Amino acid sequence: MARHVIFAAPFFMDATLRFLRGAAGLPGVALTVVSQDPEDRMPPDLRARLAGHWRVADALDPQQLVDAARQLEARIGRASAYIAPLEQLQVPLALAREALGIDGLSSAAARNFRDKSRMKDVLRAAGVPCARHTLVADPESAEAFTRRVGFPVVVKPPDGAGGKATFRLDRPQDLAVWLQRYPPNPERPTLFEEFVRGTEHSFDSVCVDGRPVWHSISRYMPSPLEVLENEWIQWCVLLPRNIDGAEFDPIRESGFAAVEALGLQTGLSHMEWFRLADGNIAISEVGARPPGAQFSTLLSYAHDIDFYAAWPRLMIFGEFDPPRREYAAGAAYIRGQGRGRVRNIAGIDDVQRRFGSIVVEAKLPLEGQPPGDSYEGDGYVIVRHPDTDVVQHALQQIVSTIRVELQ
Repeated sequence: MARHVIFAAPFFMDATLRFLRGAAGLPGVALTVVSQDPEDRMPPDLRARLAGHWRVADALDPQQLVDAARQLEARIGRASAYIAPLEQLQVPLALAREALGIDGLSSAAARNFRDKSRMKDVLRAAGVPCARHTLVADPESAEAFTRRVGFPVVVKPPDGAGGKATFRLDRPQDLAVWLQRYPPNPERPTLFEEFVRGTEHSFDSVCVDGRPVWHSISRYMPSPLEVLENEWIQWCVLLPRNIDGAEFDPIRESGFAAVEALGLQTGLSHMEWFRLADGNIAISEVGARPPGAQFSTLLSYAHDIDFYAAWPRLMIFGEFDPPRREYAAGAAYIRGQGRGRVRNIAGIDDVQRRFGSIVVEAKLPLEGQPPGDSYEGDGYVIVRHPDTDVVQHALQQIVSTIRVELQ
C-alpha cells in the first residue's frame, strides 16, 4: 500500500517544483500538496502525478496546515510524512505534525534551527564554536554589545534566511544611523553578532536516526554579505572534489556536534561556517532543510545523483545511500551592473567558446527582467569537471566575462 505523503509548498517556485518532482517519482508514495498557489499553476505533467491538492490562504499558519492535512487524509488516508524544503515553514510545519501525530522534526528542534539567537545559545552550551551574539531590544543594548565586542558587527533578524535584511556596521556612526532607521523594540528584537573574519564555507550533512552518514563541504567566493554590500561583485560557490583532508577535520567534528545539539534526528542540514585566520573555525548558522541558491543542483552534479529525489526519500523512508564525490562543481551567479531592467547580456559567446564543454546548466536573465535583490543575482552558470582547479578557474573567468547590463 502506498504511503500518503503531504508536501507543503506555498508557491510553485523552480526549486520547489524540482523537489516535488523528486517526491512524486518515488515508488510507493501517494503524494498530496498543500499550497497557496492554485493547483493550475503547477505544470500539468506534475499535477497529473498527485493524489490530491488542498489550497490554503497562508501556508505559514500551523492551523491551516493542520486543517489542510485533515481534508487530504479524509480522502487519501492517514499521512505518514508531512514535509517541506522551505526554511520559513520548518516551525509551523513541526507544530502541524505534532498536532496531527506525524513523526518528524520536533517544534523545539525546529525553533533551535530557525531562531538564530536561540541557535547560538544551544551551540555555545554544547561547546560548538560560533560568533558572540545578543538579542537587541533597545538602543542601550546595542551600544553595550558594540562596546564589548567592538566593530564591525553584523545585524540581522533572528529568523532571517538568505541574507535578507542583514547589514554590517563598521563604526559608531553606522550604528547611530541604523538605530534611527530601524529602532529595535521588545516585540521585534534584532540579532547582533560580532563580525567574523575569514573564508566562508558551507557544510551540508545527512543524519539518519541521529547518526551522521554523509557530508559535503563548499567554499563561498566571497561571502554573501560582502556580495550584498557591493553591487559590482559576482558571487561564486565551489564544491572541491576532495574534501577528505585533515584541514576539514574541525568542521566535521563541530558540524555534526552542532546538528546533534540542535536536535536533528533524520534529515538534511545546511550550515554556514568560517575558517578564521588562526586556523580555527566558527559556525555562523544552520538550517534543518535542503540548501537554497542552486546548492541541491550542485550537489547533484558533484555526486552524479539526483538530490531532489534523495531528500524526499530520506524524509519519507529514512533512507540515504551516501554518494561518492565524482566531480568538482561550482556556480557563478550573474548580477546586473547598474540600475533598471536587463538591457543586454555581454560575454556569453566568449564563455561558451572557452568553457562550454564543462557547463552543465545555466539560467540567464531575460531582456526586460528586473534585477534580483539577493546575492544569487539574476542568473547562474554551473560547471563541473574532475579537476577542482579547472572548475575554480572557470568560475573566476565566467564572472569576469559575463556582464548583465541594466538600464
